Amino acid sequence: MADQTPSSGSSGSSAGGGSGLAPNVASLLCYVCTFVTGIIFLLIEKENKDVRFHAWQAILLGAAAFIIQIAVIILTAILGAISGALATIVSLLSTLVYLGIFVVWIICMVKAYQGQRWKVPFIGDIAEKQAAK
Repeated sequence: MADQTPSSGSSGSSAGGGSGLAPNVASLLCYVCTFVTGIIFLLIEKENKDVRFHAWQAILLGAAAFIIQIAVIILTAILGAISGALATIVSLLSTLVYLGIFVVWIICMVKAYQGQRWKVPFIGDIAEKQAAK
């Protein structure tokens, strides 16, 4: 499903750069409020590529979840106007989608705390490119 790569340890120290936190803790905290905490850690962490990777992935994951939620709301409204049964089916299916997003979010936090770069499909590659800049 997703690529797992061990941390590269690019900072060269056990303490986080601008945050003053251990890199694994800073990486975990990037995901807590997705794009909000991701942006915060992106602004304060200038050197540690692993923390920056997790910050970018958290931002992109939060944005993707937001876009998916808006799309489901629009789809439910459109299908609800056509048929109540269709809206009910989409609502039930959207629950599975939200559960999937929640599971991915939890996995990201656990892997970040373990010091691993677990890449979410599509999003992880973009985050890796952005963190390398």
